[in-house]
Amino acid sequence: MEAKDNVLLSESVACVREKLGSRLENMTVERAVFGLFFSGVKLSTGHGGLCFTPVKDMPEAVCCPSSARAMPLSGRLKNRPVEKYLEDVFSDNSLKRTLGIATLNALSMYIWGEEPAKEYETIWGADAFDELDVSKYEKTVVIGALVPMLKRLIRENRDFKVLEQDARTLKGEELNHFVPSERMAEIVPQGDLLVITGVTILNHTLPDILACAKEGAEILITGPTASMLPDAFFKRGVTMLGGIQVTKPDELLDIIAEGGSGYHFFGKYAERSVIRIKRGGDRDVH
Repeated sequence: MEAKDNVLLSESVACVREKLGSRLENMTVERAVFGLFFSGVKLSTGHGGLCFTPVKDMPEAVCCPSSARAMPLSGRLKNRPVEKYLEDVFSDNSLKRTLGIATLNALSMYIWGEEPAKEYETIWGADAFDELDVSKYEKTVVIGALVPMLKRLIRENRDFKVLEQDARTLKGEELNHFVPSERMAEIVPQGDLLVITGVTILNHTLPDILACAKEGAEILITGPTASMLPDAFFKRGVTMLGGIQVTKPDELLDIIAEGGSGYHFFGKYAERSVIRIKRGGDRDVH
């Protein structure tokens, strides 16, 4: 699936443009960083956003000429207009797309700060996995090597399958539940609970996955990439997004520029967040 065909990203960008209007014209990306695990941006408004770094998508970047082709804008990313980054969301270049999505996530943070949503709730400081009671679901399908969820499902002796492109990312008991990603159309419809890595947003596989989902299934998409306005996702059956709220962009970008992971910045420069359809209750929601 090419970037231009990813309706989830197309609608998400359109939603941001509609909400911010002419204000986008004066916004720039003040700073952009590619890290080993995460990539991120800081906007001229002071808001930050993250995206997963697609290292495995760059096997050709092994020498200077090929690396230059992988990221031709190096040295010219600072103070580049936000609109240019939003255009890059639809690029066939995975690194450009990565920073485009990070920018989309930062703009979503800006919008939430100005205009709290009425249709859904955002729970700051919450882990999406903790919001799920896995015992409620007869069969779970996990898409991606989401290790904390896999460990929990094994510990609670649940019936589950894990779809993953690279079996080497799984270990021990996890491998007993492994199914090659090529069997997606067969396995996904079996899931009463779908737990999906946000990387599927970046690599354009998510629309096909959602199209196969069982009607009424609980669907969580989680990871730094899934930190954007949820409207397009909820419209297609997703019930929850588990993302990351950047609280101190400069400090966070310094950490990821040094190869840092969530272990190094959660609770200091960023917080986990959960976005879901409103259910009421006494929570720290906005």
